[in-house]
Amino acid sequence: MFIKQRSESAELKLLKYLNTRMNLSDNDMRHFSNIGKGYEGELKFDMLLDNLSDKRLILSYLLLDVSNTIFQIDSLLISQKSIFLIDVKNFEGDFYIETDRWYTSSRNEIKDPLLQLRRSESLLRRLLQDHKLNLSIEAYLIFINPEFTLYQAPRDLPIIFPTQLNRFMKNLNKRSSKLNEKHSKFADLLVAKHMNESSFTQLPNYDYEQLRKGVICEGCQSFLISVEKYKLACNSCGYKEEIKSAILRSIEELTLLFPDRKITTNAVHEWCEAIVSKKTIERILTKNYKRLGYGWSSYYVNS
Repeated sequence: MFIKQRSESAELKLLKYLNTRMNLSDNDMRHFSNIGKGYEGELKFDMLLDNLSDKRLILSYLLLDVSNTIFQIDSLLISQKSIFLIDVKNFEGDFYIETDRWYTSSRNEIKDPLLQLRRSESLLRRLLQDHKLNLSIEAYLIFINPEFTLYQAPRDLPIIFPTQLNRFMKNLNKRSSKLNEKHSKFADLLVAKHMNESSFTQLPNYDYEQLRKGVICEGCQSFLISVEKYKLACNSCGYKEEIKSAILRSIEELTLLFPDRKITTNAVHEWCEAIVSKKTIERILTKNYKRLGYGWSSYYVNS
């Protein structure tokens, strides 16, 4: 049973918006590609978890602070006697281990992905101790991509390879588990402690003037939008969306990119490059946001 569903991180959303509205550097593009690919892998693993019986509580993506140390958990499964701590990697290609160091097939050294898993396990154990919970932790590093191969890996590493994944899930589903109020309270505690934002985001510098204005097509991420009665239509892929939905999505984007910028009718009209009238924008804002102030100084906030 999913207690906390996965959603795109603010960093991934921001990079997606910036990639459409400005030219990212090669380094920023690589970072954007890496975290996007990682998110895709985590969603694939969520689909596997969705097939498990309701004998355990599932929390997807937790960002926690224990003793002023922030750590991330991709997936956490709470069962009767154990907590399954899972780190998902969507690596593709050939890798190998040599004298405890990880390398790509082209001999480029990469950071040992087990280090993050061990760090998270240690901090999670401290959290359990702080709340006097007697549950063991089983930590696994799961490689979700079927095109991944790791050579020279010791057999005792807590790694689940793509060819072992189905068997791992079947064995997990077979394990008996009876949950009680203690388990539910711990799951609620983790959700309450989850941090929505990370201080370790890697974003390029940007300002309002350099970003391209306009409504982005939700289907193909292009700007070729035209108005058809109550809908906006993409001239590139043909995708159609209700005007209200597209404007609200654009407002969310503007708010995330520029959290200190006041949301006004004029600001949204300019951001959307006047694709619809100010009257339409004001009507959408009035119905979906709370208005503060009067006249030219009024602005809108989430209600």
